[in-house]
Amino acid sequence: MTSVAGLSPALFVILLIVLTSIGGGVFMRARAVASAGGRVRNLHSLPSHYAVYAGLLALVPGIAIVLLYLTVQSTVVLHHVVDAIPNAAIPEAMTRALVANDVERISKGLEAAIEAGAFTAQEAHTLHAQGADLRAVLSDVGVVLGGEVHPEILNAANRYRELNSQSNVLMVLAAYAACIGGLFYAYRVTDKSFRARNAVERMMLGALIAAALVAILTTVGIVLSMLFETLNFFQQYPWRDFFLGLTWAPSFSGRGGASELGLLPLLWGTLYVSFIALCVAVPVGLYSAIYLSEYAGKNLRAIAKPMIEILAGIPTIVYGLFALVTVGPLLRDYIAAPLGLATSASSVMTAGLVMGIMLIPFVSSLSDDIIHAVPQNMREGSLGLGATRSETIRQVILPAALPGLVGAVLLAGSRAIGETMIVVLGAGAAARLDLNPFEAMTTVTVKIVSQLTGDTDFASPETLVAFTLGLTLFTITLGLNVLALYIVRRYREQYE
Repeated sequence: MTSVAGLSPALFVILLIVLTSIGGGVFMRARAVASAGGRVRNLHSLPSHYAVYAGLLALVPGIAIVLLYLTVQSTVVLHHVVDAIPNAAIPEAMTRALVANDVERISKGLEAAIEAGAFTAQEAHTLHAQGADLRAVLSDVGVVLGGEVHPEILNAANRYRELNSQSNVLMVLAAYAACIGGLFYAYRVTDKSFRARNAVERMMLGALIAAALVAILTTVGIVLSMLFETLNFFQQYPWRDFFLGLTWAPSFSGRGGASELGLLPLLWGTLYVSFIALCVAVPVGLYSAIYLSEYAGKNLRAIAKPMIEILAGIPTIVYGLFALVTVGPLLRDYIAAPLGLATSASSVMTAGLVMGIMLIPFVSSLSDDIIHAVPQNMREGSLGLGATRSETIRQVILPAALPGLVGAVLLAGSRAIGETMIVVLGAGAAARLDLNPFEAMTTVTVKIVSQLTGDTDFASPETLVAFTLGLTLFTITLGLNVLALYIVRRYREQYE
C-alpha cells in the first residue's frame, strides 16, 4: 500500500481518523442528549463536552500511532534489511552505512519507476541481471546511481520496498482500530450522568503538560545526540589536543593523526566577533530604546520603532553580502590599508560591525518594551523629589529594568555566537589567533558547516568534531544563561 487516491498512507489514515472523530463526536452528543430524554439540563455536562470527549478518544490514539510509525518505521525496516545482507556480499569499498543509503535510494527509485509504468512490481525482482538497464530506468525517474548495482543490494531494496508497503498497511489498520476502539469506549460510558466535562479538562491538562515537555525533551534530545557523537570523537582524538590546541588544520585525506583540531582559534574568533558586535549593538540599541521610551512623542515612536524592527526581518545572507561588498572594502581602503594593518576586505571588524547592526533591533525593541513596562509611579516619584529626567533614567528606571535588559543583551549575545552567514562572507574562514581586528578569522559555527559539507564519513574525527563544536557552543550559551540569572537575582533583591 503506497498511496490512496494520490495520498500517502499516513495522510490518508489521518484524514480518515479526523472524519471519524468528528462523526463520532456528533453521534455521542446526540446519544448523551437522548439519554437525558432530550432535556439538556438533566445532563451532568454540556452536550459539547460529550462530543469533545468522544472526538479526542478517537483522534488522539490514532494520531499517536501514525506519528510513532512515521518516527521509527523507516529506520527500523532499513536496519533490518541491511543487517540481513551477509558481510561477504558487501563490496569492499562500501560500508553498511553506504549500503543503507543505496538501498533506500534504489527502493525509492523502484517505487517511482513502478508507479510510472516502467515495469511491474514482479519484474523488479529480476532486474539484478539487467544492471545497466536498471540505472537507465532509475535515471529517468531522478535517481542517479554512480556505479554497478549489486544483486544483493537490489534484492535488499526490493525487500525494503515490500516491507515498507506491508508496514503501511499495518499502520493504517492499527491507527484506525485505535480510533474505533476509542469511540467504542466513549459509547459505553456516555450517558446523562457521565462527567464528560471533568474528563475533557483532564485531557486538556495532559495536552498542556505534553506541550510543556516538548521543549524540555527536544533540548535533552539535542544534547544527547551531540554528546554521544562527542564521546565517539574523543575516543579517536585526544581531548587535551582539542581543548588546548592552537592549530585548526583538518585533513580529510590523512586520517590517523594528520589532522590538528584545536578549538582555541575557533573559540577566539567566535568571541572576538561577538564582542565587537555587542559593542556596536548594545549601546546603540539601548540608547535608542531610552529615547523611544522616555523622550520620543507618540507619533515619532509609532514610526521609528517599526522602522528599527525592519532590520530584524532582513535575512542574514543579505547582511553578509552587505559586509562583503560594502563594509569590508570601506574598512580596508580607508582604515586598514592606510594604517598597514591588513589588505583583505574580510576581517573580524567587518563581520562584527555588520553583525552589530543586525543585532540592534533585538536589543532596541526588547529594551524599549522593558523600559516602557517600568511603573509610571516610579518616574513620578523621582521627578517629584526634584530629580531631572536624565537622573530618573539613570538612577531609577535603568536599575528597575536591569533584569530585563540583561536578558536582552543575553539574547543578542546568543544570536551573535550562533551566527554563520555574516561570518562566512565578512570574516573569512581562516582559523587563527590574532589581536588584529582587521585580519580574517573564523568562528565555531562556520567550521561546523564546513566539516559537515560534502561527502563526509561520519566515522572520522574530522566529521565528528562538528558535534563536539556544537556541544561546546551549547555549553557556552548555558554558561551565559547561568551568569545572567545570577546577575538578575542579585539586582532584583535591591529593588523589590
